[in-house]
Amino acid sequence: MNHPEIVDVLIAGAGPTGTTLAIDLVRRGLNVRIIDKAQHSFEGSRAKGVQPRTLEVFDDLGVLGDVLDGSSDYPRLGIHLGPVAAPWRMFSHRERSTDVPYPNTRLIPQYRTDRVLHDRLEQLGGRVEYGVELVGFVQDSTSVAVRTTGETITARYLVGAEGGSSAVRRHLGVGFLGDTDEQDRMLIVDAVTTGLSRDRWHVWPGVKGRFAGACPLPHTDDLFQWMVRLSPDEEPPEGAEAITRRIQRQTRNRHVELSEIRWRSVFRPNIRLAEAYRRGRVFLAGDAAHVHTPAGAQGLNTGVQDAYNLGWKLGQVLAGADPRLLDSYEAERLPIAAAVLGLSTRKYEGLAKLDPSSLRRGNDEQQLSLTYYGGPLAPVGGDRTKTLQAGDRAPDAELLDADGTAVRLFDAYRGPHFTVVAYGQNAAMASNELDWPDAGAPLRRVTVDALTDPRHNFRHSYGLDGDTLLLIRPDGYIGHIATRDFLGSASAAARAMTPVTR
Repeated sequence: MNHPEIVDVLIAGAGPTGTTLAIDLVRRGLNVRIIDKAQHSFEGSRAKGVQPRTLEVFDDLGVLGDVLDGSSDYPRLGIHLGPVAAPWRMFSHRERSTDVPYPNTRLIPQYRTDRVLHDRLEQLGGRVEYGVELVGFVQDSTSVAVRTTGETITARYLVGAEGGSSAVRRHLGVGFLGDTDEQDRMLIVDAVTTGLSRDRWHVWPGVKGRFAGACPLPHTDDLFQWMVRLSPDEEPPEGAEAITRRIQRQTRNRHVELSEIRWRSVFRPNIRLAEAYRRGRVFLAGDAAHVHTPAGAQGLNTGVQDAYNLGWKLGQVLAGADPRLLDSYEAERLPIAAAVLGLSTRKYEGLAKLDPSSLRRGNDEQQLSLTYYGGPLAPVGGDRTKTLQAGDRAPDAELLDADGTAVRLFDAYRGPHFTVVAYGQNAAMASNELDWPDAGAPLRRVTVDALTDPRHNFRHSYGLDGDTLLLIRPDGYIGHIATRDFLGSASAAARAMTPVTR
């Protein structure tokens, strides 16, 4: 990235959240810098579950193919009860449908996800600046002056995405509400492992909630992520020999051997939520705003959606939209994080009790049903269809183009633009007349009729029974539904999210 005197957005933290935001902003033509205090990219497996909604985000950002190539479906659990290993499926395998093209959670170590995102950022002309630590900042009504270990960077906006110990959050003085259980610790290790089959995610339950687990990491010959819940007064073992002895004692399997420790960490359940996501021109995203237990694979996915929600709004305001649009970031994302924190906490607490429901994953974890309905951009009381309301995720659908070739509605949504979808003649006329500003995210117009929807995939997925006009936000959520007053109501909804038309 070029380094102008004033950059549009400075991002602190180059994990999945920060890099997702950087990709989205760079593809909008903004001047962006992304810094990370580490000397190189993260090398551990840590957050390894990518949910269906995140796969849709990755599709839009142009990284889905690499993520699918580097991942696998989740393996079945093998719960070791003495000499018996009881099988258990954590996820029900779901077939692809017209409205949900990626229905299954994928297993991929975080280091590989980071690599894919960093490669995409570089393809777009950006890069992560490693070894650059944020020291402090001051902001005024037009910019933020950020002191780093190497220079002072002036940016129009600053986003802290540097994890639970966020320096940006600390300097903002934003409270991080919640607690950390110092007595509940889990040793997490990525290591070459022999003596275990790779067709199972192995779990050895123990007394008082102490357990060990070993998950085979996909597309490696012998690498596992180990999770060992420690006793309150237990000193975490270090080194392959000591960790092997601890695991052999827990599993009662002398054939298990660990070597080549790639990454090691001691995790404490840290359940916290920032009291605010924004102060002035400074924002928090990802683990800087909310930290979860690892149960349910929610942390990375919630952070990616934070970035996906914030990116287009920053782009619109920088292009001249009403700055109050940025208030909707906290209003939409903070309640989502609070609900997700509750979900992941319940799952984690269930592990200690060997509650089968804590091992099962379903619709809540997949994040497909999350909605912004009732927020500032999707007020209660607007038009709706039989299945959808403003603020809901816009489903996919299979259509035909003018040549009779099968196309997906997601193909029309892909990119940093809004999409207006018209169903019926009156809605199509309104779509053609809808004025749109030259600045900011452009508008793509799609008309669906009996010829393009011969199997009624779109009509059924969207719950339509008459002329309907839908405005789809750049993040794939429904910004407006009109079943009457098509042009007037759609124009009013657009004005809240776009620069002033001149």
